Amino acid sequence: MSDTEHALTTGAVARRLGVSPTTLRSWDQRYGIGPEARVGGRHRRWAPGDVAMLEEMCRLTASGVPPAEAARAARTARARPGAGDGAETRARIPAPYPDLPGPDAPGRNGQGPGGPGPGGPARGGPGPSDPGPIDPGQNGPGHGGPGPSAVGPGGTGAPAPRTSARQPGSGNGLPLGDVRLECRGLARAAVRLDGPTLDSLLRDVVADHGLVTAWEEVMAPTLHAVGRKWESSGDRYVEVEHLLSWHVSTALRQVVAATGPVAMAPVLLACVPAEQHTLPLEALAAGLAERGVPSRMFGAAVPAEALDAAVRRTGPAAVVLWSQARSTANHALAQHVAASSFGVKGARTHPLVMLAGPGWAGRAVPPGMLRPGGLREALDGLSRLYAEAPAPQAG
Repeated sequence: MSDTEHALTTGAVARRLGVSPTTLRSWDQRYGIGPEARVGGRHRRWAPGDVAMLEEMCRLTASGVPPAEAARAARTARARPGAGDGAETRARIPAPYPDLPGPDAPGRNGQGPGGPGPGGPARGGPGPSDPGPIDPGQNGPGHGGPGPSAVGPGGTGAPAPRTSARQPGSGNGLPLGDVRLECRGLARAAVRLDGPTLDSLLRDVVADHGLVTAWEEVMAPTLHAVGRKWESSGDRYVEVEHLLSWHVSTALRQVVAATGPVAMAPVLLACVPAEQHTLPLEALAAGLAERGVPSRMFGAAVPAEALDAAVRRTGPAAVVLWSQARSTANHALAQHVAASSFGVKGARTHPLVMLAGPGWAGRAVPPGMLRPGGLREALDGLSRLYAEAPAPQAG
C-alpha cells in the first residue's frame, strides 16, 4: 500500500499531534515543514514520512531547540534514504497519545515531544504578572499560578542567568524572555496540553538541578509566562495554566513523598484563612524534604480554629503562614500562633512563626517571627532552626 493511501489531512495530523492546523501551516510557510506531495496541487496530505518529520519537529522544540533549527534537523531526517517508506516509518504515525516520547527519544534535559513554534496558538492562564521566587502567583483554588510574590517581601532571589543554558525569546507564543532551555520545553508541552511530557520534563529538571533551582529557574518562570500571556489574550486558554499548575504540584509532592519519616518536630505549613494559593508552600515542603526536615502541609484557607488545633496536636518547631495579598494577611492569627505553647509542664516551648508571602509586607516583623525574602532564604532559616535544636535524648 502506497504512502499516498496512508496520507492524512492537516486537520487529522493536528489532532494527533496536539497542535493547531494554523501551526502546521505556519511551519510549512516559515520553515518548509510541509508534505512532500499535495493532492491536486492544492490540499496538503501528510504521508507517514511527513508525520514522522513533524514528530521530530515537536520533539526538538520541546527540548528547547529554536523552531528554525528544529525544522532543518527534521527535514534532514526525512531526506534520509528510507525515511518515508515501509512499516518502520508508518509505525511512527502517532496513536492515541502521540506526544509520549518514543523509545529512541532522550529522556533528560527537556528532551521529548514538543509543541507549536511561531504561528501556534497564543495560550496562557490566569494570573497577575510579577512573580517572585517562591510563588508564581494564582491559578484558582488550591494552587498558585503566575503572579506576584516571594516567600517574603524581597525581590526575585533567583541566581544570576546562566547564559550557556539560556536563550532569549520563547518561540511558542509565551513571553519567556531569557530563560533556561527547560523552560521552553515546559512551556511548549503546556501549550499543547501534553501532560505526560510535562511530568517527564519536571521530573528530570528536579533530578538534574535540585528543587530550588528547578523552582526558581524553570517552574516559576514558566508559570509567570503563562500568567502574562493570559493577561494579554482576553482570558483565553485558562486550561493551559491549570494543567501546568497541576503537574507542577504533582512534581513537588513527589519530592515530599520520596522521603521517609523523621523523628523530629515538624514544620507546619498552612495558608491563612481565605488564602487559596498553595503552590508556594508545596515548593517549600519539597525543599524541606530535600534537606531532611519534616513538614506537615495543611493546604489552602485553613480556618483559625483548625490551625490552632493542628499546632497544639503536632507541637511544631515552626509554623509557616502563607498570605498572597494584604487582604488575607491575618496578623492577629500569626500572633496567636506565636504565643501558643506546648510540651510538658516546666519545659513548654513556642513555635517559630514564619510570615511567608507578599501579603505580610508593609509592617514590622514582631519578635518570635521571621519574614524571609525568598524560597532559599526560608529553607536556610528553617534548616538553621533544626541544626541548632538539641539532639533528642535516647529513651
